[in-house]
Amino acid sequence: MADALAVAVANGSRPSPCYRAAVDPNARREPFRPIDRPEMDPLDASWLVTADYRSVWALQKELAAARAEGTIGDRLLLVEHPAVLTLGRHAAEAHVRATATELAARGIELIRVERGGEVTYHGPGQLVAYPIIALSRRGLLVRPLVRALEAAMIETCAEFGVAADRRDGHPGCWIAPGGSVPRKIGALGIRIERGVSYHGIALNIDPNLADFELIDACGMPGVVSTSIAHEAGWTIPRPGASIVAEAAAMFAAAFAGQIGVDLAGFGSTSDHLRSRAAEPSGVVAEPSGALAAVR
Repeated sequence: MADALAVAVANGSRPSPCYRAAVDPNARREPFRPIDRPEMDPLDASWLVTADYRSVWALQKELAAARAEGTIGDRLLLVEHPAVLTLGRHAAEAHVRATATELAARGIELIRVERGGEVTYHGPGQLVAYPIIALSRRGLLVRPLVRALEAAMIETCAEFGVAADRRDGHPGCWIAPGGSVPRKIGALGIRIERGVSYHGIALNIDPNLADFELIDACGMPGVVSTSIAHEAGWTIPRPGASIVAEAAAMFAAAFAGQIGVDLAGFGSTSDHLRSRAAEPSGVVAEPSGALAAVR
């Protein structure tokens, strides 16, 4: 696997407990190929509605490989997953608080993946975004990419009237990060291979917060997980698929703005594409089919 970098990002010089391995020492490096100027093609966003984790994981890898070869442009995948737990490549399973029997009884799979970071929960009511970005071709470094993802989560929260921010030393999105009880509303964990990012962020819109009791979020016992719905005080349930799609459109526009490119596809200014936020849930059954849909 070429130029594999398990990204470990922290604010300042202190290492974050969420990210352990910064560089894969066994990775083969590809020669650096300078570019005359950064690419300015639009970022093409796709809303996959509700899709199982493994299908979208396979899709990410297919797209990242195609982007590294230069056969496609940058992509942003936006999706809501059924309940699943994922472990970063060096994450400790001790931070999964539920037993294998409990997870099986609830139909929740535990999957180890190649991103950085510790254990993460994905489930209904949560927006997950996967940026497939060729960093050097965009003139981006890893830290500015992470900052852009964090800022886009913060902007999305603000659109719903919720004030969020970064927390020094802990990548992601937080409520009251400087307070006595910081609350985590968004997780972040990416990987770079052959200069292309994949994996990404998870922003809690209106999930079942009790599900976060299955894990020590970010490998930190005692961390309080929260959501936009909880912080905004929603007393009437919002339709799950439509509210996550609404947040997805906001996030896509905010992220494109943060990296200084136009947005195409879902979340762009097209009235037709914006109307897709109200589409009913569907499942991406096969990675090959989803790949054809986002080309």
